[in-house]
Amino acid sequence: MGVFTYESEVITAIPPAKMFKACIVDGDTLIPKIVPQAFKTVEYIEGNGEPGSIKKVTFGEGSQFNYMKEKVEALDKDKLVYRYSVIEGDALMNKLEKITYETKLEASPGGGSICKTSSKYYTIGDFEITEEGIKAGKEKALQIFKAVEAYLLTNPDQY
Repeated sequence: MGVFTYESEVITAIPPAKMFKACIVDGDTLIPKIVPQAFKTVEYIEGNGEPGSIKKVTFGEGSQFNYMKEKVEALDKDKLVYRYSVIEGDALMNKLEKITYETKLEASPGGGSICKTSSKYYTIGDFEITEEGIKAGKEKALQIFKAVEAYLLTNPDQY
């Protein structure tokens, strides 16, 4: 088993606490509403969002994947940190044991925020992650992030 780590940053004009609440805390209901082509449904199998909870995400129409199950590893609403692992589903392609994501939102100059994400891919056997595979996942995540940002900019009284 190998572990491949990928880190990225995205800057937004939305303040960190507001973006964290919309994307992370309320993301299970907001994202399927504003980006249904990404996530069709999100349902909790165990728990209700706190660490240890497990949720099933059903992908939207046109996705190459059907579903994934995520386990919430950490949720710190004060430090604006969220960590979860994809533990099941066709998104793992039978080549990954799991993928762990950690997202942290920090204040940026001018009142916006910097979203820092670390992704760790735990491979099965000698499978190696390709740059194309990482890039495809990053693009989908960025589309969702930008959709939430656009929603908040056009609905400033939300959150």
